[in-house]
Amino acid sequence: MRKSERLKQEIDALPHKPGVYQYFNADDEIIYVGKAKDLKKRVSSYFDKVHDSPKTNVLVRNIHHLRYMVVPSEADALLLENNLIKQYRPRYNVMLKDDKSYPSICITREPFPRVFKTRNIIKNGSQYFGPYSSAYTINSLLEIIHNLYPIRTCRLPLTPESIAAGKHRVCLQYHIHRCSGVCEGHESMEDYQRNIEHIRQIIRGNADEISKMLYDEMQQLASEYRFEEAHLVKLKYEQMENFKAKSIVANTIIDNTDAFGYDEDDSSAYVSIIRIAKGSIIQGSTIEYKKRIDERKEDLLAFAILELRERLKSNSHELIVPFEVEYPVEELKISVPTRGDRKKLLDFAMQNVKQYKLDKLKQAEKLNPDQRAVSLLKDIQDKLHLDKLPMTIEAFDNSNIAGSDPVAACVVFKKGKPSKKDYRKYNIKTVEGPDDYASMREVVRRRYTRMVDEGTPLPDLIVTDGGKGQMEAVRQVVEDELHLHIAIAGLAKDDKHRTNELLFGFPPKEIELKPTDQLFFLLTRIQDEVHRFAIAFHRDKRSKSQVASELDVIKGIGEQTKTNLIKHFRSVKRIRNASLEELAAVIGKSKASNIYNYFHPDLTA
Repeated sequence: MRKSERLKQEIDALPHKPGVYQYFNADDEIIYVGKAKDLKKRVSSYFDKVHDSPKTNVLVRNIHHLRYMVVPSEADALLLENNLIKQYRPRYNVMLKDDKSYPSICITREPFPRVFKTRNIIKNGSQYFGPYSSAYTINSLLEIIHNLYPIRTCRLPLTPESIAAGKHRVCLQYHIHRCSGVCEGHESMEDYQRNIEHIRQIIRGNADEISKMLYDEMQQLASEYRFEEAHLVKLKYEQMENFKAKSIVANTIIDNTDAFGYDEDDSSAYVSIIRIAKGSIIQGSTIEYKKRIDERKEDLLAFAILELRERLKSNSHELIVPFEVEYPVEELKISVPTRGDRKKLLDFAMQNVKQYKLDKLKQAEKLNPDQRAVSLLKDIQDKLHLDKLPMTIEAFDNSNIAGSDPVAACVVFKKGKPSKKDYRKYNIKTVEGPDDYASMREVVRRRYTRMVDEGTPLPDLIVTDGGKGQMEAVRQVVEDELHLHIAIAGLAKDDKHRTNELLFGFPPKEIELKPTDQLFFLLTRIQDEVHRFAIAFHRDKRSKSQVASELDVIKGIGEQTKTNLIKHFRSVKRIRNASLEELAAVIGKSKASNIYNYFHPDLTA
């Protein structure tokens, strides 16, 4: 396959989601990394025009293939792009000027810790949270922390001994109530450390208890009619509730970890890996296994972990997986998280593997549009034990209101798709009153008698919009009268008029179908289509019947005149409201006078 064709297929499969894309040359080297709010639109823009920049045109010429990773938001895409560029230093990203690190929040390792923003990660025992891709986010979080807790911002070397010796003095922050004055012993070390632990919970996003505390305080102040103070607490509470603590893309408290996502269908298993080093996602990849037998998902995931770790040369000491798996490697921690930062990374890996699976399906359908349809028809053949694929399916439905204007319709699906040129409408001729079974027998008899007489190929499957009674009516004509061998199935609905079972065989038996199966969607689509077609035909006939009943009684008005009137005015109501001149312009003065006088007898008396 030519490079241009392969790239077009890869671009067509891209999702309309935020993410990061990577361009590779023919040697499988990353030559460019970029972020996008909409992956498909952004990547497509590289290939649909000649660019003003010669460098961009050279980049496009050197793109051999591409890969991408979806992320939850633009901020996550920005952060991941930064991590990947620092990791691989792609040739065509040399113009990226902002090579600074993203900021984190540091809680120092001191008897009385400080909390501040930093871009430098120093391994001195301090605790770091982040990094944050948004300066607004980290500044807002620090503002919340310092508003709630009067912790110190000075760099004094505070120890219990130095405080007891009176070596320090309070500063302006104490006098404006922004610091508790711990340097002079106005707050105990235990209370200070408790506040620091609350701050950790806020940074980690586990601030439910803090929010509840603020809410209770707000209610208490309001009950004491201290509304100004209650309003200030309310502002803090709303900040806490609306704040999203940090990005799921990176967190410095998680290091040297691999997160795996898993998904599967009937024929394949898909496994995705997300590698985290020094708190940042640095690599991602997805592979597909073709199933040969009924392998256990636990075994498939274990095989994939081995392959992906070898391929990415991972030496991580922790694995995050979606379910329990046996992976016999010593000194390796394996967890199935249900909450917290690791659960967010697992969700991220699952999101990528599900997107990969969806893209593979879309790509397969583009390469072979009939593949999915044939697969569905094969499902029908297997479930109904048919001799051959039901390449042509015909469905029937009746429509009438208390037996008036009875009609029927036949729709035809070929290779799982509607063939509208083969649709047929039938006026019921031999049945009096509302007898659906008799109407069905008449229509089926007329349909297949004519097809036999004309030598037209018969369908592989007949689907009736009804239960056992409709199926039997069709069988009596097809098998007993015409001696034809055509498979017959029925689709029945429940009390809420929703399709709930597929019937086949005589006597009919229920064939199990899951509401989420693609086969279920196909059959209900056929049922909805024949019902729509029959209703539309009946409505059209009823409308014409009502028109004829009013115009037929007018003297001198024939079929051609009625046709001209309806074609021009569209309805009897408009004909009734038309002026004599408007009618005359369509059918002449003489006939116009007859119609006008009929609808306006008071004016002509």
